[in-house]
Amino acid sequence: MAKMFKGCGTALLTPFLSSGEPDYEAYSRLVDRQVEGGVNFLVPLGTTAETPALSPAEKVKLLEITKQRCGSLPLIAGVGSNSLPGTLAAIDLLAPCLSPKDGDALLVVVPFYNKPTQEGMYAYFKAVTEYSPLPIIIYNVPGRTGANMLPSAVLRLATEVPGIVGIKEASGNYAQASEILRSAPEDFSVLSGDDAMTFPLMATGASGVISVASNVAPAMMSAMTGALLKGDFASARELHFRLSPLFDACFVESNPIPAKAALSILGLCGDTMRLPLSPASAKTVERMESVLKALDL
Repeated sequence: MAKMFKGCGTALLTPFLSSGEPDYEAYSRLVDRQVEGGVNFLVPLGTTAETPALSPAEKVKLLEITKQRCGSLPLIAGVGSNSLPGTLAAIDLLAPCLSPKDGDALLVVVPFYNKPTQEGMYAYFKAVTEYSPLPIIIYNVPGRTGANMLPSAVLRLATEVPGIVGIKEASGNYAQASEILRSAPEDFSVLSGDDAMTFPLMATGASGVISVASNVAPAMMSAMTGALLKGDFASARELHFRLSPLFDACFVESNPIPAKAALSILGLCGDTMRLPLSPASAKTVERMESVLKALDL
C-alpha cells in the first residue's frame, strides 16, 4: 500500500478582519493560491490556523470553505485537544465535512499540558483511532505540548493500530525522526513538521512536509518537495538554501505571527491576530520584507 500523503502540505493560517471576525473571503483566496501553487494537500485547523482561538462554528465554516475550494487535493484537518472527550467531540464536529473517499484524514496532536507517559500516548491515540471514521495522522510537537512522543510509541501505533497512517514529526530531533523512518511500515507517512528539516528528512525517506512557509511561497515549496520525491537533490538543495531565510523568519516570533505578517506585506490578508497572540513587531515585519524581496515575492 502506498503512503497516503506525499509532497508539500500547507498548514493554512486564518486571516481575521480588523473587527476580529474571520476574513472568509481572504481565506478563500489563500486556499485558491495554494491550489494554484501546486501543493499536494492542505492542512486546515492546525497550530498555524490559531485553532484554539476559534469557535466551533468558525472551525466548521473554515473547513467547509477549504473543502469547497481544494479541488482534488486531500485535506488533513486538525482535531486534537488535551482530552479524549474533547478530541472525540472535535471529530464529531468536523468529520462530516470530510470524506475518506477523497483521501481526507485528521491531525491529532499529542495532548498538551497533561504531559502523558508513552503508554498514555499509545492508549490515547488507539482510542481516538478506533472512534474515528477517518485515518489519523499523529502530530508530535513537544515545543508546544510539553511532551515528546518517542519512536517506540510511534512505531508501536504504526504497526499495531490500523487507521494510523502517518506522523507530523516536529520534535526538531533528526535522530528521533530517522529512527521512525528506519523502522516504520512502508505505507506509513513521515511528514516533517519543521520547514528547515524538510530537506534532510525527505533525503532519508520522509514523504513530505506540513509547511508553514508554503503559506508564503507555495510554488517554491512544492517545487522543492517535488524535486526531493524525484531524487533531484541538486535542485532541491538549491531551493532549500534559497528558502532558508524564510524558514528562519517564520519562527522569529510564535507561529503564525511572522507568516501572517508576510501575507499582509503581500496584500493577501490583514495582520490581525486573535488574543493571546498579537501582531508582528516592527523588527519582524522589516525582516520579512527583506526576505520577501530576496525571494522576488
